[in-house]
Amino acid sequence: MNVYTTEKIRNVVLLGHGGAGKTSLVESMAYLAGITTRMGKVDDGNTISDFGKEEQKRKISIQTSVVPIEWEGIKINVLDTPGYLDFIGEVEEAISAADAAIIVVSGKAGVEAGTERAWELCEKYKLPRIIYVTGMDADNASFKNVVESLTEMYGKKIAPFHFPIRENEKFVGYVNVVSENAVKWNGKDVTECDIPDYSMENLNLYRDILMEAVAETSEEFMERYFGGEKFSENEIRAALRANVIDGSIVPITMGSNTLCQGTYALVDDIVKYLPSPENKEIAGINMNTKEVFTANYDFSKAKSAYVFKTIVDPFIGKYSLIKVCSGVFKSDDMIYNQDRDIDERVSKLYVLQGGKPIEVPELHAGDIGAIAKLTAARTGNSLSTKANTIVYGKFEISKPYTYMRYKVPNKGDIDKVAQALQKLSHEDQTLKIVNDTENRQLLLYAMGDVQLEVIQSRLENEYKCKIELVKPKFAFRETIKKTADTEYKYKKQSGGHGQYGHVKIKFSSSGDNETPYVFEQEVVGGAVPKNFFPAVEKGLQESVVKGPLAAYPVVGVKAVLYDGSSHSVDSSEMAFKMATIQAFRKGFMDAGPVLLEPIMSLKVTVPDRYSGDIMGDLNKRRGRVLGMNPTANGKQIIEAEIPMMELHGYCTVLRSMTGGRGTYEYEFVRYEQTPKEIQDAEVAARAAKVAENNVE
Repeated sequence: MNVYTTEKIRNVVLLGHGGAGKTSLVESMAYLAGITTRMGKVDDGNTISDFGKEEQKRKISIQTSVVPIEWEGIKINVLDTPGYLDFIGEVEEAISAADAAIIVVSGKAGVEAGTERAWELCEKYKLPRIIYVTGMDADNASFKNVVESLTEMYGKKIAPFHFPIRENEKFVGYVNVVSENAVKWNGKDVTECDIPDYSMENLNLYRDILMEAVAETSEEFMERYFGGEKFSENEIRAALRANVIDGSIVPITMGSNTLCQGTYALVDDIVKYLPSPENKEIAGINMNTKEVFTANYDFSKAKSAYVFKTIVDPFIGKYSLIKVCSGVFKSDDMIYNQDRDIDERVSKLYVLQGGKPIEVPELHAGDIGAIAKLTAARTGNSLSTKANTIVYGKFEISKPYTYMRYKVPNKGDIDKVAQALQKLSHEDQTLKIVNDTENRQLLLYAMGDVQLEVIQSRLENEYKCKIELVKPKFAFRETIKKTADTEYKYKKQSGGHGQYGHVKIKFSSSGDNETPYVFEQEVVGGAVPKNFFPAVEKGLQESVVKGPLAAYPVVGVKAVLYDGSSHSVDSSEMAFKMATIQAFRKGFMDAGPVLLEPIMSLKVTVPDRYSGDIMGDLNKRRGRVLGMNPTANGKQIIEAEIPMMELHGYCTVLRSMTGGRGTYEYEFVRYEQTPKEIQDAEVAARAAKVAENNVE
């Protein structure tokens, strides 16, 4: 592959709903560019971008892949992203390296949740975009419906550049709205033709939409438009390029991926209308001078880059995917990683064509490439030189809230699983491994159930180790509501010295659910010698680790030692500790023991039309809705408090209720008493485990 300078590079991310045709579009582009001689199919598992075993098995994109395409002296780095929300982290990584986006919409399905999400991401990161409608060869595909839906949602910035020509219900060509001409396909060749009479109505409609969009780009154009003056094609194209780049116009075009029709026009539009990196701004901090370093993809400045994605694959090895922010990276360069405080040599530079590495001698500012075997590098790390140490801000990655407990059936695989999960977490920043020591469980956090299933499958197939995913234990607490006056005498005699400890303790609620216990002593007259007070407290410390009710940690207990007795020979610290433990068990159960459950502060963001259904569902889950706050993009943030156990499986339910449009986040706020029926069920379940000697 040739080396390209900044102005000849386009970095384009493909966004859209799962199944809209992003991967197939990449295949069509690659075929036209001469990368392949035959287009692969998702169903056949032989596409360039879906090279992972899990992707081929599930027939969906799971990871972002980069496919560079050379087109008439321009290099287009196409970033193919997953459409499923479980893999949103991959999308966010790709967006951090992109300068523009193609939002892919199915002509059959129309505007879907993934379409709306793609638009929101483009708005958030201020990405210029083109909308591409796929599947136009299908009988039930409707370009017009897609245009109308998008215009209704996003207004007059939606500007059709092309629309289809159909004959005998087949997709045979398209009309170019900008140049006002028509073409038909004749096999692989394209021939100009007259605009069909039945297409004139659509041409006039879309031309008006396009001209209105052009007119709104400046006051001069607006005056000319209302004056009935026509714009020249050059004026239109110049205005379109400027306004596509600033986002005030969003072109919409269409085609058929499977027939490779419309792809040529799309790639041509990418070159014509979407920006090169030289039109973008980026800045970091020079750690040597503590000043702002304005990189702006300038090849003449000191070399710098950041790692936007890491691939750790047992089959192709480890690759750090980088975007060069300034200067020129070359083979054999020595680079410094400030985040990891390490120097590493770049042995070779690559561009990845899906899973195929292609060696290149250098990468210019703005380009996307890969470095193999950077042992210390992680996603988000900045790379530069020690002479000019540059650090860039970390890009935003969604926080995972769905989690499951995992167990390792084969105890000999525990270390192997830990190492494999660490490698996978380097690849996927939305995967979190948490050691919940309090509940003695290992947790996997992800964006959804499908992602967890993929992780489980990859461990088995790629790393040859198994895990079981089970429902997690919830962090209940035990406390008391009443007061109990308890006496216990620990006495043992087995020849020689015996054991004797006698305590009288009052147990009550301390009112502080943050603290396990409060210990006080009111012993008078030396009934319990002072030197045994620490032993009594030691007994309390051990008792509150696993409560008598259901073996959960104890909180909010006040213990007052007020009397007891001792033996001059047989009393010992061990005896008083054991007496305290037994007194605690009895006193706790006599003092109205209750379970406390963790309560979470929940925020659910949904389109307004789903608000009623969401609030109804939260009420069913014992949630308390506190209020609603509108957002700038027409959504509502529903704030509620809800027991943590009721959030198990909520991700799937929320997506089902909102068609994938709802998101949520939560954080712990406090503990509250558990309803009796739930407490009884939990106590019974724990009692069964105790009987099996299997309390974990």
